[in-house]
Amino acid sequence: MRESVQAEVMMSFLVSEELSFRIPVELRYDALDPYAVRLTFHLPGDAPVTWAFGRELLLDGINKPCGDGDVHIAPTGPEDLSDVHIRLQVGGDRALFRAGAAPLVAFLDRTDRLVPLGQERNLGDFEESLDQALGKILADARQNEQNAG
Repeated sequence: MRESVQAEVMMSFLVSEELSFRIPVELRYDALDPYAVRLTFHLPGDAPVTWAFGRELLLDGINKPCGDGDVHIAPTGPEDLSDVHIRLQVGGDRALFRAGAAPLVAFLDRTDRLVPLGQERNLGDFEESLDQALGKILADARQNEQNAG
């Protein structure tokens, strides 16, 4: 059985109301971490930046504003499958991205075929996999801090 799903989508990085540019963003979902999706942003001149957050948050954000804390996702308009804003925040720094809803829905549909939404807990070794995934995330975060500092 395939263990992960990947896709690449083009998103607009909205620097200001007057300035934006398109960047490739890799979307990844791994059955070993069944509640999360990862978005890796390939910003010009910088090392790729990966954000992990709830798959359900991405799904809900396509249809209505949602998210507390560092990740906020909301449709840009009231019509079905309008574009989606993804706002990421670290401290006082914010980044705003705009993506088409259709490629996000297609990606989420593929994740649902791998691990149906609501069935994440039914994976046999979920607790062990969660511990491994959290350990990897923390190790990656420490490595990124060391590289930045």
